[in-house]
Parts: sequence; structure tokens; C-alpha cells
Amino acid sequence: MTKLQSFTEKVRVVVSQIPHGKVLTYQEVAKLAGNSKGARAVGNILNKNRDPKVFCHRVIRSDGKVGGFAFGTAKKIAKLKSEGLQIDGCGIVK
Repeated sequence: MTKLQSFTEKVRVVVSQIPHGKVLTYQEVAKLAGNSKGARAVGNILNKNRDPKVFCHRVIRSDGKVGGFAFGTAKKIAKLKSEGLQIDGCGIVK
């Protein structure tokens, strides 16, 4: 990443590199993008994303719950399950 990248661009790069079947929290993405206090901003950035190469469904809350998704929580859960993640009523089961 270059210094010229905005926080939004850094978030998009980090999220686009999350491997299939893995998740990061909004807080982890914020830290990796260079702003440890930017978890809420990460959520706002991802809510506006429409690029299918930026895997927003792979970003979850710190408490393990799936969190929001621009296309609906049910679709996010379905995508995560299709990648082999187990989800119960409390969130992601690791």
C-alpha cells in the first residue's frame, strides 16, 4: 500500500484479500488498514461497496455475530455458510 491511498482504499484492499472460508472483524480490518479506532468507519465503507471483488461478507463483529450486510443479513449468512463457516444463534462458530 502506498501512502497516497485513502483509508477507504486501504480497507478495500484488506477486505479483498480475506481468503475463502475465513473472516476478520471490523476492528481487525481497521487495524490492518492503519486506523485502530476505525471499526465503525470500516462498516460504513463496506456498506457502500458494490464491488464483488471486495468480500464484505467476510467481515464480522468482534463478538462473533455476523453484523450487517448491504444485501441483507440472511444473504451474508448464506454466503458464509457456503464457504464452510458454521453459524449458530450466537454467531460464527470457530
